[in-house]
Amino acid sequence: MRAAIVESVGKVSVTTVPDPTPGPRDVVVRVAACGLCGTDLHILQGEFAPTLPIIPGHEFAGEIVGLGTDVTELVVGDLVAVDPSLYCHECHYCRIGRGNLCERWNAIGVSKPGGAAEYAVAPVANCVKLPEHIDVRDAALIEPLSCAVRGYDVLSSTLGAQVLIYGSGTMGLMMLELAKRTGAAGVDILDINPERLKTADRLGVSRSAGSADELDTVRGWDVVIDATGNAKAIQDGLGRVAKGGTFLQFGVADYATTAVIEPYKIYNQEITITGSMAVLHSYERAAALFATGVLDPSVFISDRMPLEQYPEALAKFKAGQGRKIVVEP
Repeated sequence: MRAAIVESVGKVSVTTVPDPTPGPRDVVVRVAACGLCGTDLHILQGEFAPTLPIIPGHEFAGEIVGLGTDVTELVVGDLVAVDPSLYCHECHYCRIGRGNLCERWNAIGVSKPGGAAEYAVAPVANCVKLPEHIDVRDAALIEPLSCAVRGYDVLSSTLGAQVLIYGSGTMGLMMLELAKRTGAAGVDILDINPERLKTADRLGVSRSAGSADELDTVRGWDVVIDATGNAKAIQDGLGRVAKGGTFLQFGVADYATTAVIEPYKIYNQEITITGSMAVLHSYERAAALFATGVLDPSVFISDRMPLEQYPEALAKFKAGQGRKIVVEP
């Protein structure tokens, strides 16, 4: 089969590799679409993946074309979206229900061969069957949506909150859509790219700007979400949290990224600083939300490219062009 390969740090290509073989409780998925995200750039930088080379791609959906000997829940021909999370189910964090913090954490497309290929293997337990009205090529959006759902699980957002989001890329826009549905009184979004702000405006953001200084908010925001991973955005966002408010680190920063906090201010103003890591008990709920039309794929997916152009797609994503870019093997 054809597959994208991150061969070494900074080097990605598309080549021919052996077809995957399922284990007893695995299925083989013919990939219909695979989304690109910031994690793929981190893998290209040599972060996250324990060893290279690796087939990337953790946001994917497709048709089941092969079954392991012990699979009875699904059949060949079923259309599925795939949760990439692979937990050991044995360590301390798995045993207390925090699998996303698993001490032996793995993920399809991060540390195991992924969906940037014609075919991919996944445990049957990780597959969610799609209803007939969903275009399987759009269902690559379910995985990032499940991360956004996890983010709001962490926030436990209260009704009537004023929300500020840094970044109007795919994840920032998903957080916007969920904020509107979790009772936010207002949702503002910041991005230095005016083209991306146009999409936020189209989706009904309360206010959009290039900087928080452009927005007239005296007391700050009850909830501040960084969806960029950018050090300057993070630092600025930490200073925009209202008394009693929460800052959520949602964007994936480089390992070396740092920010300065003011411990007395955190104490005196009862500010919460928290993070949201990947997916936890949120994939099935994201799939259910997606089926109700919580996201408009025509808005979120800006580019559909063939698998052979995976290196070009990754370069386009790195340059900040478009919104969600997917490759379609």
